[in-house]
Amino acid sequence: MEIYCTRPACPRPQNFFADLDDRETLKTTQQKYCTACGMPLILVGRYIPSRLLGQGGFGAAFLARDRYTPAMRQCVVKQFQPSGDLNPQQLKIAQDLFEREAEVLEQLGSENDQIPNLFAFFQLSVPTQQIGKDDQFFYLVQEFIDGKDLEGELAEKGKFSEAEVLEVLREILKVLKFVHENGSIHRDIKPSNIMRHRNGRLYLLDFGAVKQVTKAGAAGGAAGRSTGIYSMGFAPPEQMSGSQVYPSTDLYALAVTLITLLTGKEAGELYDSYNNQWNWRNDAQVSDTLADVLDRMLLATPNQRYGSAQEVMDALDYRPTPQPLPSPPPTNPLPQRTTAPPTNPLPVQTSTPTAAPPVSQPPSNPPVTVAPSSPPRSRRGTFSTLELLRGAAFTGFEGALLFIALGSLLPSPALGIGLWGMVMGGLIFAQFRRVIEKFDFVIIAVITLLPLVFFPALRNDMVIQTVIVLSVLAAAGAIAVTALFRLVYLLLSRLL
Repeated sequence: MEIYCTRPACPRPQNFFADLDDRETLKTTQQKYCTACGMPLILVGRYIPSRLLGQGGFGAAFLARDRYTPAMRQCVVKQFQPSGDLNPQQLKIAQDLFEREAEVLEQLGSENDQIPNLFAFFQLSVPTQQIGKDDQFFYLVQEFIDGKDLEGELAEKGKFSEAEVLEVLREILKVLKFVHENGSIHRDIKPSNIMRHRNGRLYLLDFGAVKQVTKAGAAGGAAGRSTGIYSMGFAPPEQMSGSQVYPSTDLYALAVTLITLLTGKEAGELYDSYNNQWNWRNDAQVSDTLADVLDRMLLATPNQRYGSAQEVMDALDYRPTPQPLPSPPPTNPLPQRTTAPPTNPLPVQTSTPTAAPPVSQPPSNPPVTVAPSSPPRSRRGTFSTLELLRGAAFTGFEGALLFIALGSLLPSPALGIGLWGMVMGGLIFAQFRRVIEKFDFVIIAVITLLPLVFFPALRNDMVIQTVIVLSVLAAAGAIAVTALFRLVYLLLSRLL
């Protein structure tokens, strides 16, 4: 039997032990040591590495067997192997990332069948050739996915079809929805981190770069700052600059992954740095629906992308309501008939019914095919009813609050009204341009209320209550007026 040594600098890691070919001996032997460097080979007396799967900047992965399971279950042993030129701070960050992967796999892998399970996480202290000094090694053991990653599939196929890409998109969106709703952001989505099992199921791998955020942050869009761990070409601008990362950060990387699969080209070949945009449509034959969804996922600004995996799912499943076909004109049900003149020469008085003139049928209209409209693109000035009502509530609340504040602080009413109009115009314009939306409304409203709490001159319960009540009433009034105008607009659009 072959056992692979996990010491990073081992000169000859392959070791062969004929006695371990016997199953009973394999299960009962205490330990085996590397013949080249003396490293213990059976990790914590349980896991037996058989070959190297891959090696990166922070670690190596080995295929191993767990001899404490009845079927000697296959598993993946990952060893923390940082490069030797890291400074102490970088080494600490790398070790934290390795430990974080174990924590995330323990939390998420047990609850989602498309994320590998964590089996073990442990540390080994191994004596070195220097007396009194030990080497410290960190390991995690996870579920082995017997299959091939999408990077390998792409190398074989050259390109993915639209149907194949849609399958990847829908499956990984389900995983990302679960990950984001559980307070995490993956931050390293790329073809090599998506594995297809032999049974066809897709798995999301490599959670070492995961960013932990609050549940509220994952749902609402806010998150912590990036630590600079990413894959070049797949990470969006906010991640590369070390700024905050969001669920839409993962959606951007997933879209880059998909366009590389569709085109068979690397990300760098598809990105036009001069115009700051992705040029991929000419290299892929896809429907307008999928192309529009991918283009929005690839937008540079996080708040212009889809805010969650569920929003992308909804956009993919959008089906326009078909318009009714026009009714054909009615045809005359009466048969055409003519009356022959009488042949009797005798002057017999008969009652001859008046013949109905021939009725010419109008040509029937050819069938009209109504082409389904493509799903509406997210563009400035197009808002759903919910967005209109939400914006109306915000505008009414802020309008009342600012009117009271400016009227109290400024000596001239005309100056206060003028300044109030300018500020409100700016807020409405910002909503129209989608500069502020969703949770921005709540944040701005809270900020504008802070003076009532922190300024001593305004810290009066009666004043605070009055201002809040008036602002809420103004918001309710704005909602009512907007809803009324929206209803009138819909009624007129149907009648006209």
